[in-house]
Amino acid sequence: MSWETFAASINRLAAITRKESLQLLRAWPTLLMIISMPVIELFLFAYVGEATLEHLTTVVADLERGSHSRAFIAALETSGFFDMELYVSGEAEVLSALDDGQAQVGVVIPPNFGTRLEEGTAQVLIIIDGSDSYVVQSAYSAAGAIAQQYGMDLLLEQAARRGLHQLDDLPIDTSLRILYNPNIDQVIFLVPGLAAMLLQLISVNVTVMSVVRERELGTLEQLLVTPARPLELIIGKMIPSVLLVTVNLAIIIWLGVYWFKVPFQGSLWLFGWLALLFIVSGLGLGLLLSTVAQNQKQAQQMTSMIMLLTMLLTGLFYSRAPMPRVVQLLGNLIPTTYFIRIARGIMTKGVGLSFLWPDVAALVIYGVIVIVVAAKTFKIRLD
Repeated sequence: MSWETFAASINRLAAITRKESLQLLRAWPTLLMIISMPVIELFLFAYVGEATLEHLTTVVADLERGSHSRAFIAALETSGFFDMELYVSGEAEVLSALDDGQAQVGVVIPPNFGTRLEEGTAQVLIIIDGSDSYVVQSAYSAAGAIAQQYGMDLLLEQAARRGLHQLDDLPIDTSLRILYNPNIDQVIFLVPGLAAMLLQLISVNVTVMSVVRERELGTLEQLLVTPARPLELIIGKMIPSVLLVTVNLAIIIWLGVYWFKVPFQGSLWLFGWLALLFIVSGLGLGLLLSTVAQNQKQAQQMTSMIMLLTMLLTGLFYSRAPMPRVVQLLGNLIPTTYFIRIARGIMTKGVGLSFLWPDVAALVIYGVIVIVVAAKTFKIRLD
């Protein structure tokens, strides 16, 4: 390629980029929505995901009415997870209260609770409204932890009565240390994943809507009469989108670090370069979808489906480990799967390429394949 040919190609690329940039700036309501919606979604997802389920309405049937049963009920209530709103006289009334929606959790303490507790064989019946799985998980884990702690306190009390006053006298002394997120803040887990999901949503949506809109208006065919080549059209359309999505990335990360107090332990430069690679992959996916969508309605349906699959299959909200192998393979077709692990690794753990290279390599391969296929498909559609 001679210098004149290269310079002419750069000039055509610059002209297409300038045209796309002007179109984005003229459609300022759309531009404002593209910038503001990820911020709004970040706040919604982060605050909703951070919320913990407490103060569960609880009905109690204390069939013993002794000091031990009252102490156990007090332990449940002071935990903050259970609000003892209703006291009844039997298990049947507990079930009736759960059926009527008067309570979410039922506690039945048997008449021999105190005696069995001294013997180490006490049982308490916890009945949970299973129509809400979130209630089940919260109530089950909280009740189990409270019962275990109550039993440990009783064991210490009995040991003290026998003259064993030191914790060393117990058979096991467990020390728990949580790395990277010692306070178990859900937002530290969510924000890196949300940044990845929102980046993909923006990059895919911007590209597919831009190409489909031009096809509907007939301006895409007008570009065919210009000297611009298909590859120049593709790159020229992607450059403004890359800049726009990069601005969104900067806003999301700034909010995550300074508003939500998510620690950024790793290299910002490494994160930026890998995010740029992820953005290009997302734009390539959007370009590929634009060759299939015939109108903006179809494009919106496709991007909605991509967002749904991203939320379910990439590890954003649910761990991928227990998923069936087929579902995991389906999740591997979404680039967000790799970038979520990259974002959490850099932001939360502070790791580098020596640990992240498998996901980086997968993202590079994915990006190359998607862009090459999208470019060929786009060229065929233009021809």
